[in-house]
Amino acid sequence: MKLLLVWILNALALMAVAYYVPNIHVANFLTALVAALAIGLVNILIKPILVILTLPISILTLGLFILVINGLLFYLVGNWLQGFVVGSLSAGMIGALLYSVLSWLLAAIIIEDKKTN
Repeated sequence: MKLLLVWILNALALMAVAYYVPNIHVANFLTALVAALAIGLVNILIKPILVILTLPISILTLGLFILVINGLLFYLVGNWLQGFVVGSLSAGMIGALLYSVLSWLLAAIIIEDKKTN
C-alpha cells in the first residue's frame, strides 16, 4: 500500500514539475503515472551502471556530474515515452532536480513512519 502511495505522489510531483519547468510537458495523469514508473525503473536499473562508469569524472567534479546523469536519464525517459516530453538536457537536469525534491517533500509530509521505541 505504501508503494502505491509513493508511486502516486511521484506522479503528482511529475505533474508539478511539468507545470513549473517550461520545456517539460505531461499529457495527463495516466501518462504521469507511467512516466513516474519508467523514471523509477531507469533509476534502479541504469543509473547505478552509469554512476560506476563515470566515477572518475564524478570524483573530479565533487559529485556534481551526478546531476548530469540524472538529467540525461530524465531526458531519455522523456524522449522514450509518448505524452511525456522533455525539451532539452538542461530542462531534464532542472526537471530531475525539482522532481527529486518535490517527490521527497511530498513523501516526507504525507507518509509518516511510525517508529516504536
